[in-house]
Amino acid sequence: MRDARALLTPAGFEAVTATVLDNNPGMDHPTAERIVVEALKFVDAAAQFPAVRIAPSKVVDEGWHAMILRTELYAKLCEGLGRFVHHYPERPDPERFDQHVITRTVATIEQAGYQVDFELWTAPAKSLVSVAAQCQHTPPGGCGPIRPGNCATTGE
Repeated sequence: MRDARALLTPAGFEAVTATVLDNNPGMDHPTAERIVVEALKFVDAAAQFPAVRIAPSKVVDEGWHAMILRTELYAKLCEGLGRFVHHYPERPDPERFDQHVITRTVATIEQAGYQVDFELWTAPAKSLVSVAAQCQHTPPGGCGPIRPGNCATTGE
């Protein structure tokens, strides 16, 4: 199994973890680290398999947001992965949530060579971890977070 933490320097990993902690008062450090690790796995899987429509869970999205806020770090991460993984958020809509997206995302992360922390890959209503992130991604038949010609940029 691959180690997602190795995708960032120790200082970069800690900086992203600190952002997750800052955005989620009361969260413990080990939980924030788990979130960042899963976000790294997600971004790597998205870069490796750009044609697969995947999306982060609400909890993992918190880690992705923390990475994106550190633009230089995120740009270098994506450069190292060989593909920039864009973020196309949408306002949350419980009726639009598709559990198949999470299932497909977990399978894609495993295909990318990672072991998944399943507690962080649940439906928003079943999450064991409360986070500040308030968006969701990839409605059924809609935009994906990384597809070329994505409807967020082309109006398709």
